[in-house]
Amino acid sequence: MLQDTNYNHTDSQPTSCPAVVVPGVVVETRQSRDVPATPQKRGPVVVRANNKNPASENLERVRQWSIATYKCTRQAVSERMGRGSRTVDLDLEPRLELLKDDRQRYEGATKLAQTLANQLAQFSLTQKTLGDAFGELSLKTPPLHVEFAVNAKAQKFLSKNGETLTASLNAFTSDMNTLINKTIEDTMINAKRYEAARVEYDAYRVDLEELNLGPRDALTLPRLERAQKDFQSQRERYQRVRDDLSVKVRLLQENKVKVLHQQLWLLHAAVAAHNSSCHAFLEQSAAPLGDPDSPSPS
Repeated sequence: MLQDTNYNHTDSQPTSCPAVVVPGVVVETRQSRDVPATPQKRGPVVVRANNKNPASENLERVRQWSIATYKCTRQAVSERMGRGSRTVDLDLEPRLELLKDDRQRYEGATKLAQTLANQLAQFSLTQKTLGDAFGELSLKTPPLHVEFAVNAKAQKFLSKNGETLTASLNAFTSDMNTLINKTIEDTMINAKRYEAARVEYDAYRVDLEELNLGPRDALTLPRLERAQKDFQSQRERYQRVRDDLSVKVRLLQENKVKVLHQQLWLLHAAVAAHNSSCHAFLEQSAAPLGDPDSPSPS
């Protein structure tokens, strides 16, 4: 609060002598000491009225939320018990069910591919260890030096090729996990929002239908008008969420086909290259061994 410290003075000679001020010393006359201090002026305090009461607004917001929650819960329970009607989108909901089924199948295939990659990595490590053992035996067994050396070289080559195939499998599973846990998951989150909007829309629709079946009088007409406005608002929200989800599902289907087409061909090419290179190397490395049925030289 601002205090008014100005005193009322006229333009003529002052009614009292001012205090004489000397640097470092303050001298006050008797006349100035006898003059009473002018009281501070205090004007009226104006308090602006605030038409919006935060407590009332919060209470009204909680009340509206409680009513909406009750209606949605009642609608969901009625649907689960088979007594309530629900809105069904014959175009969107079958696509969502197909997407859920595809996601489960993709998850199963990805887990199998990851299992194969882990087993192949262990298999390649065992082949490398076996190749090292054959290499040592080729040095310590002169009569079988060629045979041990050929097998050591073959196992090491197969192990190296196995590591390459393992890397390809890991890349495949990584891209599949991105598709499942990010791309498809994002669409499924929107599907949950759509389902929540659909339940809320049906709750207000059922509420409006019940009011339409009741009597029309001065008490029910305002409730009916309010229910009609709420229903129209929920209907617009439901249609908006449904349209957004329909676009997302269509874009997801197109993206999914492109991603899977590329990843499946890359995986097939990696498996084919692994097997063809291993087969060619084994045929070439078997030449120094000659006929396996012929006796070895003494």
